[in-house]
Amino acid sequence: MIESLKIANLEIPLRQVHTLVLGSGAAGLNAAIQLNQQGITDLLIITEGLELGTSINTGSDKQTYYKLGMYGAEPDSQAAMAKSLFDGGSMHGDLAMTEAAVSARAFLHLVDLGVKFPQDSFGQFVGYKTDHDPRQRATSSGPYTSRDMCRALIAEVKRRNIPILEHRVSVSLLTQDKNGDYRVFGLIALNTKAAATSPLEAYIAENVIFAVGGPGGLYQTSVYPQVHTGAIGLALQEGAIAQNLPESQYGMASVKFRWNVSGTYMQVIPRFISTAADGHSDEQEFLRPYFADAGRMNSAVFLKGYQWPFDPRKVSGGSSLIDILVYIETAVKGRRVFLDYRRNATGFDLTHLSPEAYEYLKRSQALSATPIERLRLMNPDAIRLYEEHNIHLVAEPLEIAVCAQHNNGGLAANLWWESVNIKHLFPIGEVNGSHGVYRPGGAALNSGQVGGFRAAAFIAAKYAANTLDREKSIVIITQRVLELQNQIDSAPNSDWRQERKQFQARMTHIGSHIRSQQELDSAIPEAWEQYHRLSSSGCNGKDSADTAEYLRNIQLCLTHVIYLEAISAALHKGVGSRGSALVLNPNGIMIHEQLGNNWSFVPENTTFRDKVQETVFICPGSADNSWRKRRPLPDSEAWFETAWADYREGIIYNH
Repeated sequence: MIESLKIANLEIPLRQVHTLVLGSGAAGLNAAIQLNQQGITDLLIITEGLELGTSINTGSDKQTYYKLGMYGAEPDSQAAMAKSLFDGGSMHGDLAMTEAAVSARAFLHLVDLGVKFPQDSFGQFVGYKTDHDPRQRATSSGPYTSRDMCRALIAEVKRRNIPILEHRVSVSLLTQDKNGDYRVFGLIALNTKAAATSPLEAYIAENVIFAVGGPGGLYQTSVYPQVHTGAIGLALQEGAIAQNLPESQYGMASVKFRWNVSGTYMQVIPRFISTAADGHSDEQEFLRPYFADAGRMNSAVFLKGYQWPFDPRKVSGGSSLIDILVYIETAVKGRRVFLDYRRNATGFDLTHLSPEAYEYLKRSQALSATPIERLRLMNPDAIRLYEEHNIHLVAEPLEIAVCAQHNNGGLAANLWWESVNIKHLFPIGEVNGSHGVYRPGGAALNSGQVGGFRAAAFIAAKYAANTLDREKSIVIITQRVLELQNQIDSAPNSDWRQERKQFQARMTHIGSHIRSQQELDSAIPEAWEQYHRLSSSGCNGKDSADTAEYLRNIQLCLTHVIYLEAISAALHKGVGSRGSALVLNPNGIMIHEQLGNNWSFVPENTTFRDKVQETVFICPGSADNSWRKRRPLPDSEAWFETAWADYREGIIYNH
């Protein structure tokens, strides 16, 4: 239903739907499909663009989808998969069980939609081991697995005639107090193509599927697609509880075209070189002095293929020492780092590799003379992928850096993917913080699909009725629109591009994989000051799209300071170095004698793996952090007759 809402001298489009899906990545699209399948047909997807999310614009050498094992004689079960997820630390047991239990259903739904996951002649879905995976649960449709998923899901959304509105940037979630419980009831968005007096639009909804992706816009050095920024800040502004925000993943990626250099990009053992800032003078093979011999160095490079995320447990003599050395060259020395596939590093000898590396290359029939020849034999599509972006690995080195890649934390939600403290709000996909510290590679794609099934089932069973107080909703919308329009009518105090560069640089330097309590203590007051400046400034851009970026900066800036507060709280608490983050301390463990005490780090306090960190925005200048004991893995034993009764009577939705 569309109507016109008169507010002062403005006329704002007002749409009312039963369930609003915010975001059009793989998670949001599947949620819309499952809602439609469950009989919730009054739906609307709003998005900046069907081609603008992370899911459709990202990938890796062999982008992984983690699922229940479906191949060969090796036994698997939901309980075993749940334990693998749970063993990563700081993940609630009931969420681990749910992600495992719905895994097969979510995966086979994608197969039925046409995603070409490989099968053998018997119909078994072949698997392989991914990081933190004790079994061969991983699968892939190629480097663009999530894009393949999106395209199949988009086709199904269109087949079902689920309406989609593009060119919308959400600028404010709408919540109200109902009998002491907060609930969401819609949002304010900005139409970037609008030519009207006001580009603002209002939406009233019984439920909001919040599928806005990860915090890609926070980092200067990032492998998130440039078109994706994220919008978790909209929920943080409304007081939504978040969890495990410090637990992000970082790893080496190309920077001219943003792409993870994992898998065969490393297993073919390219030559690492650094240059001066001009990109060609003073070329150095900078890794060699930190390894006892060339064989150990090249074996460590090989291991980066499937030990791609930076990991503090692997810095002392392990493969993650390479990430540290790349970071020092780029962020500390101001040099540039490249992978050279045209020739081997000095002293390279296939017979000097570790048995693991040599046997892998031998079985892959890739014992060739140069990295590019090995890559052509093992994965020719990896070469073509860069050629599609005008980067020719046969003729030029590939520039890389250590980049932000994925946030394992996010908003806190229950086992039906509903926010723990804002009713009717369902964060799904990367914005949902279900993952713990060490998730298996590809578990995020599974989690996003599972979230759509769970949210849709709960909405159909418990939230199908219309319960909104429309009159109260209009009052809140009116107030919020006037506040936003006042910002839009006022001239900004600074350029949004420069402001964004400022907090992105701060986040990359202070809040990425290298962390220091001293630097955090200094940076957080500056971060709050910037947020205060942006939230009280005008946002009048040269057009609607420009205005949207000024408004977007407000929630992005809040997000970065809340993340920094969470990271600082974890360091103060003594969590130590874990996941994909290294906490520096000159009195800690020395990484390498040639790096000195300045590159010593605090070891992990493993007792925190049994806890989940919760963070909530209180007011400007204040965020609360606390630790909750994680919920254990549930008992998966059940008696059929009683379980059937619980399902029939809807008791399952009470958990």
